[in-house]
Amino acid sequence: MTNTRVYKMSFAGVYPHYIQKAEKKGRTKDEVDEIIFWLTGYDKQTLQQHIDNKTDFESFFAQAPQINQNVSKITGLICGYRVEEIEEDLMQKIRYLDKLIDELAKGKTMDKILRK
Repeated sequence: MTNTRVYKMSFAGVYPHYIQKAEKKGRTKDEVDEIIFWLTGYDKQTLQQHIDNKTDFESFFAQAPQINQNVSKITGLICGYRVEEIEEDLMQKIRYLDKLIDELAKGKTMDKILRK
């Protein structure tokens, strides 16, 4: 499942799509950001730096201050794969983020999305 093209994609190029997906379903950019902060440990300033620098996904996750200890609680299908069974570490982190944004768009509460 390794896909070098995905890893080299700019996070900044995909970020607006996360926001658009959420907003289409009545959710907000702030909620998208909260999910990213929860997953990666970034804050508003460091997230914006990665967006401004057009950081690729590989660097975005490699430089993350702290991947949340509760990521193992993220389960289910995303893009046809069980997120908990993805063996390649970086792809799993990308799919964790996809899954959380998907849950937001499907109307789940932030407490459930953030595994509280």
